[in-house]
Amino acid sequence: MVPMWTPFGPSAHAASDANDRHGHEQPTRTHLRTARPARNRSANMTFHGGRILPTVSSRAIFWGPSWANATFAGDKVTGLDSFYVGHNGSNYAKTVNEYTGTNGQVTDVTTHAGHLIDTSTATGGNNTAPILAEVAKMITNPDTSGNGYYPVYTDVKRGNAGYCAWHDSGVVNGITVQFAFFFNLDGDAGCDPVDTTTGHSQGLAALANVSAHELSEARSDPDTPGAWYDSAGNENGDKCGWTFHVPSVTFSNGTAWKVQGEWSNKAYTAGTGYANSSGQKGCVDGH
Repeated sequence: MVPMWTPFGPSAHAASDANDRHGHEQPTRTHLRTARPARNRSANMTFHGGRILPTVSSRAIFWGPSWANATFAGDKVTGLDSFYVGHNGSNYAKTVNEYTGTNGQVTDVTTHAGHLIDTSTATGGNNTAPILAEVAKMITNPDTSGNGYYPVYTDVKRGNAGYCAWHDSGVVNGITVQFAFFFNLDGDAGCDPVDTTTGHSQGLAALANVSAHELSEARSDPDTPGAWYDSAGNENGDKCGWTFHVPSVTFSNGTAWKVQGEWSNKAYTAGTGYANSSGQKGCVDGH
């Protein structure tokens, strides 16, 4: 399976393993993994005994000196806030609602508390520890339910990394948090959904698509030992990565986004989903 790095450790402030690199990555278009189950094995994901996120309380962090530059920030900060606000209660959010864990069932309640900006120098995503430390620096009072989700958007370019973003879990002040890392995807063809209809900038469209991927995975498979993934370790976002059924999906606040589908066991079993890159018809986007 795809390795699951869970940065728990001895620190009461922000626990992590500085040598770990996260396994819940969204690969670029050229590094896309195809889901090909073994003979006589179902394409569906199975439950592995972990918890899910029944609800989500998110707050975005924009990290790096470039975020103080209005030209660089463009529509990305306000746009991502709008993305997260509109995700709440949307049909797209409902694509994950079928999954249950030891602590209940996923729901489409995903509330958003806006954003914070840190203009200190950001780091890349090769290790989880600096990203979790940034979350601990900026989010001093995380959601006490353990359903807090804190995406970190940096101004660091991807370079030769074979992934666009990742998500992981850790501990801040004794509270379990979910967090995610995102490169600066401006002009990055490997992480570009090629959105030609919504009017968003290329950089915002790219971040929104990978944000949809990581948030959906965090809701259905947040912690070790993990909740939902398939026999190859692919989570719901992985199984439908870089597959788009419609030009855009409308969220609950009326905003439109070009976002990939998410894997649905129910849709695959019923034959009602659309095909992923392996031809398995289990992807849904709620449009």
